Amino acid sequence: MNPAARVQTAIELLDAILASARDNGPSADVILAKGFRERRYAGSKDRRAIRDLVYRVIRAHGQRPASGRAGVLGLSDPDLTAQFGASNYGPQAASDGEAADAPTAVAPWMRDAFVPLIDGAELDALLERAPLDLRANALKTTRDDVLKLYPDALPIGHTSQGFRLASPVDVEADDAYQTGLIEVQDAGSQLISLAAQAAGAAIVVDLCAGAGGKTLALAADMAGAGRLIACDTDRTRLQQLPKRAERAGAEVELRLLNPAREMEALEDLRAQADIVLVDAPCSGSGTWRRNPELRWRLTPEHLARTEALQRQVLDIAAQLVKPGGVIVYAVCSLFAREGAEQIEEFMQRHTGFSPEGILSDTGRQTGAGRLLTPFHDATDGFFVARLARSC
Repeated sequence: MNPAARVQTAIELLDAILASARDNGPSADVILAKGFRERRYAGSKDRRAIRDLVYRVIRAHGQRPASGRAGVLGLSDPDLTAQFGASNYGPQAASDGEAADAPTAVAPWMRDAFVPLIDGAELDALLERAPLDLRANALKTTRDDVLKLYPDALPIGHTSQGFRLASPVDVEADDAYQTGLIEVQDAGSQLISLAAQAAGAAIVVDLCAGAGGKTLALAADMAGAGRLIACDTDRTRLQQLPKRAERAGAEVELRLLNPAREMEALEDLRAQADIVLVDAPCSGSGTWRRNPELRWRLTPEHLARTEALQRQVLDIAAQLVKPGGVIVYAVCSLFAREGAEQIEEFMQRHTGFSPEGILSDTGRQTGAGRLLTPFHDATDGFFVARLARSC
């Protein structure tokens, strides 16, 4: 493919991604994979160049551009603009005064929703490429031993088993991954698991376990003692956990919950849990460096529905934790309403809970919890709070 044809293909794929984001359809990665299958004539260099351009546009535009063409023109890159009208296989020539959507980090309403600590430098860091973080599985090995397998890796401070690779690696093809010695997990997620302080706990409930990333970190901290129960309403995601747990050498109980009827499957755990981890559904605004397309899908209405779900899950957690036990609440979000404000409202509804200090050597205090950000802490963006139930 010539350069102009690459640009035209990127525009076509961007149009499909924009439509999918508007209609809450498949993700950009899924659309790109399908698009490349339909364009088998595109070689590996072509695909790489097209993918890079697509994601360059996605990262540059915090709001959905009017079209893929407007998004590319909005980059104001002379090398790209020169491809318009340069070939029969490329985009038509740009006309004088043709609309081009200027880059912007986020939609205006999102700026107002952020925690006040999020400034321009923080926003810039949210849109950089994320590093590759891994966790040594303490059920099978140690970080020191794993580091011998990755000479260019560096330990991640404040984590007990985390390390970061300097260059991309196909981790899932490595023997270390296939034999359960390591897991892919951002440093922020590892810190949330550490905030739970699960070692020595008798009953730990991961209430929104998903595919089980944090569940497995909790299992490593528990070192085979106690009961670890992973719960979720999403059958597809929860079904990924048994295979992962087997590979990691972890013992985990699974419970599939019915939405709006969750306590029916949890009644035997009422007021029994030492720790309830609520890794709640959220906007994902702290993960934009991994999923910049999420900005195109998020609306104020969607955020309001997510906040309501967070309140519901927290109220369920309050029923499970025993006197003297704790709820650890976490969201990969930098929006105040999902973090500190959500916890403040919870403590008004449940007066028997009070915040405990956590992660004192990293993050920043925000309300009753701690805020982790890519710029300040070199992690994904997270809010995490630890709430103790009075005896």
